Amino acid sequence: MSDFQLQILKLVNDNSGVIENTLKSPELSKIDANTLHANLTSLWAKEMIVFSKIEIDNWVLTKEAQEYLKLGATPEIQVVDEVLKALEGLTISKLKENLGSIGLVGQGKAFKNKWLSKDGDKLIANVDKLPEDVVLNELKTINKTGTLEDKKELTELKKRKLVTLTKIVGYKIEEGPKFALEIASLETDITSDMVLNQTWKDAQFKPYNFNSEGVYPSSGALHPLNKVREEFRQIFFSMGFTEMPSNQYVETGFWNFDTLFVPQQHPARDLQDTFYLKDPKTAKEPEDKTYWENIKQVHQEGKYGSIGYRYPWKAEESLRMVLRTHTTAISAAMLHKLAKDPKPTRLFSIDRVFRNEAVDATHLAEFHQVEGVLAGYDITLGDLIGFMEDFFGKMGVDNLRFKAAYNPYTEPSLEIFAYHKGLKKWVEIGNSGMFRPEMLESMGLPKNLRVLGWGLSLERPTMIKYGVSNIRELLGHKVSLDFIESNPAARLDELL
Repeated sequence: MSDFQLQILKLVNDNSGVIENTLKSPELSKIDANTLHANLTSLWAKEMIVFSKIEIDNWVLTKEAQEYLKLGATPEIQVVDEVLKALEGLTISKLKENLGSIGLVGQGKAFKNKWLSKDGDKLIANVDKLPEDVVLNELKTINKTGTLEDKKELTELKKRKLVTLTKIVGYKIEEGPKFALEIASLETDITSDMVLNQTWKDAQFKPYNFNSEGVYPSSGALHPLNKVREEFRQIFFSMGFTEMPSNQYVETGFWNFDTLFVPQQHPARDLQDTFYLKDPKTAKEPEDKTYWENIKQVHQEGKYGSIGYRYPWKAEESLRMVLRTHTTAISAAMLHKLAKDPKPTRLFSIDRVFRNEAVDATHLAEFHQVEGVLAGYDITLGDLIGFMEDFFGKMGVDNLRFKAAYNPYTEPSLEIFAYHKGLKKWVEIGNSGMFRPEMLESMGLPKNLRVLGWGLSLERPTMIKYGVSNIRELLGHKVSLDFIESNPAARLDELL
């Protein structure tokens, strides 16, 4: 490599200190651009030269155009030639038989140039001899020079996919402040021998390149879902919430459905919607037998002012093991513990839930649910609406709308909508409601200790924040590691 660098220095010196364009230099024009750049960079680091890049447009023939050069004629000329040979005209089917697909291409161009006309199913020549093959001449010029003066014709050739644009890279090279015809050997480090022998005093050292980037350290990166999850956690913490333990993915039907006043005949409990475990198939009855009986009665006969569902409640159905379909099962367990010492409280959880969904661009069989629970004495639906506006306002989402909905375990229930500026429409961002007396009083909570609950998915705000349109690009085997590493931490300052 140093011999080539010496050659570059000699050429610069022989050209009065400057090479205007290496592409026009016989000695350098045929050198690979990457090899040339590497050697120029090395000399520039030693301050022996300075150089700048020159880019020139270069048009090259496609494989199709090269075939025409070999044949010596473009399709339109070949078609006219076939028609002239036929004397009495040529049928389109015969032309296709003679020339194949080229005949179809050439026929259209020949009609456009008014070299042919049609008489029934026959093609008739409007010329007595073959026209000049202007397109072929243009292709020859481009093949030789890499360009064409007539830009309109060049554009037409590009439309026909006969030429493609490439870039040829060259360099302008000039003498640097330490230009010389010899390359001094520069030291990169002071060694122990240099210190002992005092040779470091006379040595020439390679200067530091402060413009070069250091090697990026190999490290892990948080998944975008975890970044948005952490942002949600901080919002909850700032509002005085405590995080619930949410690492139990397997629940019984009792905690996942029955305690939430979901009837055992509800469609959500079908195999088509819920994942049930084969081993173990069932669990033991809960230790709190009073609570167990309360749940049975409130479903079967009714209790606490409710008439119930009036069906024979089955213990074996309640004890079936399921992958939890929502984190509300955790909220139910925490509220049951709260019944031992009833008091206002604020709880939240963010974790995975599982549903037997058909996987598509917006649905997966597992996703994350963000859930908040607020317990307080004599609070009302107005408190729920006010709190929702405060909570989503911390994410930059305002101007909310609420729509009445149905949930088995909340009454009243509200769907939460916000206006999406990008989509220019109202989109649902969450679900909320006040937990039913059938659920709370069965636990032993006081009648006037009411509980507000709401939830939303973690995936939807993450997809909006990071501009992801397909949920399978956020979770699963299609996730790009570059996407995970390069995206910044989330800031939910303006989600919609």
